[in-house]
Amino acid sequence: MDAIVEAALRKWPNVPHCYGWLALDARGDWYMRDERIQAAGPFPQIKGSRIEHDQLRGFIERNYAHDQAGAWFFQNGPQRVYLELEAAPWVWRLDPPAGDVGGWQVHSHTGRPARVAAAWLDERGRLFLDTDLGFGIVHSMDMLAAAQALEEGAWPGRGEPVPMLAFAQMPVRFGYRLRPQPTASPAG
Repeated sequence: MDAIVEAALRKWPNVPHCYGWLALDARGDWYMRDERIQAAGPFPQIKGSRIEHDQLRGFIERNYAHDQAGAWFFQNGPQRVYLELEAAPWVWRLDPPAGDVGGWQVHSHTGRPARVAAAWLDERGRLFLDTDLGFGIVHSMDMLAAAQALEEGAWPGRGEPVPMLAFAQMPVRFGYRLRPQPTASPAG
């Protein structure tokens, strides 16, 4: 987490959380969703404005985390901005083996390297990987590379068919929330 964010948290510890204003799609793109976009329809059917500013994306990615309930957020100064997720909290990109690097390299949409522990396919044929960072979907542009890695036995289950898991079961099994909502506070 950025030092400026940690300082803001100490200075303003009780800022209300924000919901519905930020989303992550299955290709690792961040979207701003203002009130007009939220009223127009749910994510990902209505995405909003794609964040293209490199420094803003970098700030979001450095301050990307999750709470104990599996809700992912961006810590924006003293405020948690909870995300809507199209598929999973991580989007995996792949790089083929090169020189002395060794096997297939997997990294997240935030640039963090990961080690694959297991793979699953959903009913739509999308590939998901469980890693030491957590659970995520393989970027659609890397599916050919992922198929090659699987054929080469690069990941656990070498030589075995990739197991199927219904998409609706993934958030429960891997402990993440697609659309976090504020908890109701007791009437007082």
